Amino acid sequence: MSESPPIKALIAPVTPLAQNCTIVWCDKTKKAAIIDPGGEVDRLMAALAQHGLTLEKIWITHGHLDHAGGTAALKAATGAVVEGPHKDDAFWIDEMETSGARWGMPEAKHFTPDRWLEDGDEVTLGETRFQVIHCPGHTPGHVIFYHPEARFAQVGDVLFQGSIGRTDFPKGNYRDLITSITDKLWPLGDDVAFVPGHGPMSTFGRERQTNPFVSDDALSDA
Repeated sequence: MSESPPIKALIAPVTPLAQNCTIVWCDKTKKAAIIDPGGEVDRLMAALAQHGLTLEKIWITHGHLDHAGGTAALKAATGAVVEGPHKDDAFWIDEMETSGARWGMPEAKHFTPDRWLEDGDEVTLGETRFQVIHCPGHTPGHVIFYHPEARFAQVGDVLFQGSIGRTDFPKGNYRDLITSITDKLWPLGDDVAFVPGHGPMSTFGRERQTNPFVSDDALSDA
């Protein structure tokens, strides 16, 4: 009889941009992290209560409004520790209110993480540990969260089913993004399932076969 996975996850799209906010939790302790609370904090709090979870951490992949706009409100409501992104995204967080006004999300507020994250860091959740991998390109300070035992990653806007992150925002870099995907994500294994920042889940193996931007065939022709 196989053991149940040490973590569980729930995707809760938020904001008008349908960003995949992800609630992950340690199945043994029911301690949870919310990854990328872009907004709709009341709904996220209700989801925690519905599943009997205690919010322990708030993890941020990068500083864009739709991923981080609700962080300040969620921390104020729960006292949870904010970890991430990498400090190279501080300029995006500093512009949070300006971006919120521009995009019609005035509830978005600036925050200061309790801990900036670096490549190779670990973050803990209950009795589980996730690896932090710095994957610049979409933004310079983008990180992803990876749980090796569960073969699970939350990759923000680095990679999508059938696409990749935009690089036309300030300090975006296409070559950095491709390198992040091929040198940091692919070695984790084809069987790793990932939650992207938008749209449906996929696996690294599927994207290596079919993604028109970063499949093995596409890159061999580049």
